[in-house]
Amino acid sequence: MKKLIEQYKYILISCASVAVVLLVWYIAIDVMKLAKSSVFPGLEKTVDTFLTKLVEKKPDGATLGQHLLESLKVCLMGYSIGALLGVPLGIAMAWNKWCDWLVRPVFDLIRPVPGLAWTPMFILIFGIGIEAKAMVIFVNSFVACIVNTYTGIRQTDQLHLWVGDVFGSSQWQKLVKIAIPTATPMIFTGLRTALGGSWMALVAAEMLAASKGLGFMIQQARYISRPDLVIVGMLMIGVVGLALDAILQKIETMVAKGMNAQ
Repeated sequence: MKKLIEQYKYILISCASVAVVLLVWYIAIDVMKLAKSSVFPGLEKTVDTFLTKLVEKKPDGATLGQHLLESLKVCLMGYSIGALLGVPLGIAMAWNKWCDWLVRPVFDLIRPVPGLAWTPMFILIFGIGIEAKAMVIFVNSFVACIVNTYTGIRQTDQLHLWVGDVFGSSQWQKLVKIAIPTATPMIFTGLRTALGGSWMALVAAEMLAASKGLGFMIQQARYISRPDLVIVGMLMIGVVGLALDAILQKIETMVAKGMNAQ
């Protein structure tokens, strides 16, 4: 039993901290009535709204599950494209000086512009459909993946590359066998950062232009003064973001073990 507790100690502590926050919330609002439910709803009201929204489309025309699926679809579409293009480009820029010289000036010009700043242009080009929001996500994930991948490859120990030269390794072999495995933690840091940024940018983009999604649901709830629905949307964003990060962290562990086994 003691060994089991030690193994899951972090999970138990995390669950305990969440339980404490929920208990404080319940006592402060539902028991002590420190705030009006119309301003800050209690735990009971929020849970009731969550359960109701799972099956009802009112007041925004979709159930909670439909909003969530729409947000996930857009987020994963833009994020996947950004990661598939950003990671290879980051590797190429860090490994090849000609690619770095050609791409770096344009990238440094685009990098400081936040993804949301592109929203009006993408709406004009693509309308308020899935394409515009996916492009906002793409910009966020693309930049984060390039920056972290570039940094990871650049941090490859020169001594390891010299050892590769001694054994007659080609540039491609040194890249695949030395540089990329060394940069893997930084690459996955970029992927996780990009995923978190993409999820946040999506919700903000949905608040500006959407007809479905968690951000749209929160915005509509604000218009009709439904703070309970706003909190439900916020909690869903946090829980799903945590789950996505945990999945990516698990993939990182599997990839790292696979590389170490080679």
